[in-house]
Amino acid sequence: MTVLITGATGLIGQKIVNQCHSAGINIHYLTTSKSKLSTEPNYKGFYWNPDNNEIDHKCFIGVTAIINMVGASISKRWTDDYKKVIIESRTKTAQLLQDTIKKHNYNIEHVVSASAIGIYPTSLVNYYEETNSEISETFLGKVVHEWEAAVDSFKSLGCKVSKIRIGLVLAKDGGALPEIVKPIKYGAGAAFGSGKQWQSWIHVEDLASLFVYAVQNKFEGIYNGVAPNPVTNKELTKVSAEVLHRPLILPNIPKFAMKLVLGDMHILLFESQRVSSQKVEAEGFNYTYVNLRPALDDLLG
Repeated sequence: MTVLITGATGLIGQKIVNQCHSAGINIHYLTTSKSKLSTEPNYKGFYWNPDNNEIDHKCFIGVTAIINMVGASISKRWTDDYKKVIIESRTKTAQLLQDTIKKHNYNIEHVVSASAIGIYPTSLVNYYEETNSEISETFLGKVVHEWEAAVDSFKSLGCKVSKIRIGLVLAKDGGALPEIVKPIKYGAGAAFGSGKQWQSWIHVEDLASLFVYAVQNKFEGIYNGVAPNPVTNKELTKVSAEVLHRPLILPNIPKFAMKLVLGDMHILLFESQRVSSQKVEAEGFNYTYVNLRPALDDLLG
């Protein structure tokens, strides 16, 4: 089996590549950097430049499925210009892939795309399943709504489409966790706001496994990419401090302070989404990290 991966060199993409190789799946990947092109038989690179609508269409030869991970990081200050980059890096890339498949008449059976739980409105009481149709009115809600619509257009090419709504990804060398634990390491850790907001997290290895599993088992529709046991921000801060053997002595950090530091992006720390993993579990997927403590022991211990 050969799978085309967009965003293969990103934090999650790299893990997906490793797990595909372990499962005997060959990889084609798209990169905007000609210096990152590999010609290994099971890991072939192809150049694209979505800004100029450029793509090496040979990337689709022999490919039956696409894992779509491309998208500019949301963990950067959201200027008006950068907000546009965040959206277009998700929507224009999907359009370019679709146009190219159509033009050259490639037969792609299945697309598994990243999405995000930011589509769910913030709530301390709701427990979100994939059937929920409310859309958050935040910028993130808008991003995910447009992103999913762009991915759904693959259906017009006869592809099965599945979207994995990713929660807070816990990883050693990237994503939010190093930033969350930085103040804790210096003895200045504290929960954000009330600390009651829900954080639906997932260990990066489990998330990569889920994408590979979704391809192997032909997932169709929406799936929440979160671990079975969400925690509050207070619990996340407390367990991180315990694993790092650091005290928590400061009062909670107020919202206005983080808005000064981060601008609009501060909502990432204060949004509350308690999200269900039951649909994924019902598909027979087994998590390695079901609870937060073992996940943090692995990543921080």
